[in-house]
Amino acid sequence: MARPASASRTLHRLLALSALVIVLAASWWLWSGRTQSPASGFRTGNVERGDVRVVISATGTLRATTTVAVGSQVSGQVKSVAVDFNDQVSKDHPIAMLDSAPFQTRLKQAQADLASARASVNEAKATQRNAEADYARKSDLLARQLIARSDADLAMAAREQASARVASAQAAVQQRQAGVDNAELDVAYTVIRSPVDGVILLRAVEPGQTVAASFQTPVLFQIAEDLAQMQIDLSIDEADVGQIKEGLPVSFTVDAFPDRQFAGEVKQVRLSATSNSNVVSYPVVVQVDNADQSLLPGMTASAEIVVSRRDGVLRVPNAALRFTPPGQDAAVSATGASGGRGGLMQDLPRVADALKLDATQRAAFDMAMEGVLERAAARTAGRAPAAPPGGMGGGGRGPSGQAAAASGGPSPEAMRQRMAEAMERNFVEFRASLSDEQQTTWDAELRAISTARRGTLWKLVDGQPQSVAVRLGASDGTVTEVNGDIAEGDAVIIGQERPAA
Repeated sequence: MARPASASRTLHRLLALSALVIVLAASWWLWSGRTQSPASGFRTGNVERGDVRVVISATGTLRATTTVAVGSQVSGQVKSVAVDFNDQVSKDHPIAMLDSAPFQTRLKQAQADLASARASVNEAKATQRNAEADYARKSDLLARQLIARSDADLAMAAREQASARVASAQAAVQQRQAGVDNAELDVAYTVIRSPVDGVILLRAVEPGQTVAASFQTPVLFQIAEDLAQMQIDLSIDEADVGQIKEGLPVSFTVDAFPDRQFAGEVKQVRLSATSNSNVVSYPVVVQVDNADQSLLPGMTASAEIVVSRRDGVLRVPNAALRFTPPGQDAAVSATGASGGRGGLMQDLPRVADALKLDATQRAAFDMAMEGVLERAAARTAGRAPAAPPGGMGGGGRGPSGQAAAASGGPSPEAMRQRMAEAMERNFVEFRASLSDEQQTTWDAELRAISTARRGTLWKLVDGQPQSVAVRLGASDGTVTEVNGDIAEGDAVIIGQERPAA
């Protein structure tokens, strides 16, 4: 009976040993998973070539380019209305008529007054002719000394008075003629006509309604001159208005056609700023072609103004520019977005190669580059000599640099401006060796790369993060254009995986 008991104990020992081996294997697997190389815990994205569009979004209201408000120039009762909403009208087409009877009566009265004034002129002229004849007779008698001079003087005064009455009567005729003209205009104004070719947008009058055109002319009709050309009135924040120029392309959608993209362009940036809750904005007018007249006045448009477009450039996800590996803060400070010169030193040779330099120009460029690198190395080692004329200058460890550091340092914009000025001084002799066309290209490229924003990417090389200084270009909020020691297809780190719980 002892043999079965021994076999049982052996079996139990084997089972216990197997369980121990399984536990140890599981523990090793968990431990190895938690202590895997940091490279396996990074999330990456690829550097790709594509387009970057920088847009400013805004909403506005569609309206006709020219909308005319039509009213009445005289008061009266509306007798008839000849048009309705959406009717096409041509210039001078009758659209409404007022009761003209009161104005016809006034016209007849003015015409009668004019006839009376003309009769008065004839009477004054007859009196004048009589006075002229009397003066002529008395002048002859006075010459023969048959009458006293006083009689001749009275005859002359009577002649002049008759002439004055003729002039007065003629002026009265002109006055009555003006009254007739005014009455005829009032009669003509009882027929309200379209001032332009267009379509009726609003009809705010009905037959039988009384129109009172006194101090403020009432709006009876609104006519859109041409719905084939419309505009959008956008309100742009003051922070963005500086990027908007006339002629920039605009794309927009309306709720009536959510799947259709419409196009337009900036026609005008108006200077009449408005302030609402301390937010200053400027009106921007966008011109829209509406040949099929699918867009209607009053529609709300969601517009995007394309302020910059870069096609076929290298771009990276914005998350890659925000990522910094743990413990790498010092490296970021040295080569980060505030602008280490590594990226600049890589860009300058590329610009020089594009200029197709001859041997003399290449020698001048190499000498200038050596001087820049030497001064940069001296500053890095903390033994920078006094900057020679044309040296980099600025940003050293002198009193001004310490004061800047104590106050938080200069802004990135100021640093980029100082770098641009320093680089111009460093390459002044090289620039003098260039032709006029080469100088123009060099100045533009040098200004562009020295004032550009800079950042740091972390490439994943052999499973390890490696920093790369790059020059930043346009950004649409999701991806950013980059230039530097980086190529299409490179893997850049955009984040780090959280360890498994």
